[in-house]
Amino acid sequence: MTQRLRDFGLSCGIMRPGPLNAITDVPGVKLGHCTLQEGDIRTGFTALLPHDGNLFRRKVRAAVDVINGFGKSAGLMQLAELGQIETPLLLGNTLAVGTGFDALVTRALAANADIGRETGTVNPLVLECNDGYLSDIRARALTQEHAFAALDAAASGPVAEGAVGAGSGMSAFGFKGGIGTASRRFDLDRSGHTLGVLALANFGNAGDLVLPDGRRPAPPSARPQAERGSVILVIATDIPLESRQLQRTARRAGAGLARLGAFWGNGSGDIAVAFSTSDQIEHDQRDDLVPLRALNENRIDTLFRAAAEATQEAVLNAMVAAPAMTGRDGHHRPSLGDWLRQNPS
Repeated sequence: MTQRLRDFGLSCGIMRPGPLNAITDVPGVKLGHCTLQEGDIRTGFTALLPHDGNLFRRKVRAAVDVINGFGKSAGLMQLAELGQIETPLLLGNTLAVGTGFDALVTRALAANADIGRETGTVNPLVLECNDGYLSDIRARALTQEHAFAALDAAASGPVAEGAVGAGSGMSAFGFKGGIGTASRRFDLDRSGHTLGVLALANFGNAGDLVLPDGRRPAPPSARPQAERGSVILVIATDIPLESRQLQRTARRAGAGLARLGAFWGNGSGDIAVAFSTSDQIEHDQRDDLVPLRALNENRIDTLFRAAAEATQEAVLNAMVAAPAMTGRDGHHRPSLGDWLRQNPS
């Protein structure tokens, strides 16, 4: 069974996790992977669905915080302007952004006959990291069918982590990186709520990683190098928030990265997207004025702390779950999980 950070007696922060300690603790959120690992290929797609209905017709409020913009994602400009998400989110490798874009457009057109005719076009959301150290990224192995497979595999419940989906060939702090998740549970107005984070971890210099207990694990072959990785963070919550409040919450993911020892180097693409599943936006709304609920701003520190803690733990879960891997041209990444087993606290 895949191990996670808490299996080694380590945890991040003081807030309690959700039942699964995963982004799928947020009601309605679903996650799916398509993984390719053969020959020199270590890649894949990961699909995240804010709800299982028609996202173009029922959009979710959202925001983006570009911590460092060395990235090639699609759809972020309109997301930042309108504060809405209207397709599933696809995570993949840098040279597969166009493929993911095409797949999301194909699915949206099939489900909405009025797109590009009686109504506007669609804004697909695709985010990426470069898996070229372990995978032959030039092979451009990912196809629309792989994106469809990830979308069709999306489900609620426990989440596969580590070297799966988009995380197949990723690296972090000199170790094997990948997909990881975590969540935090808390009460507002005497009602339980959840914030979850999904991380695609492909960043950090070897030797810079800091564990929650202060230890600084480094791979045996660690050597100084420029920070050229990336990390994609997706934050989901069931709390009604304005897009401005979501953007403020997304920014706090950077605090979780800093706790890990990251400094967001010049060549790193570090992006956080946040969305709320509450109070969805009807595409066909006829009223001029619509109601909008929002969190009391004096309570938002709860979300800020949850975002920082869950981000830190999601990245570490990705690294702990990912096994050691040898990929393209014999390039190798050891496993943080193996390091923890060999160096118990």
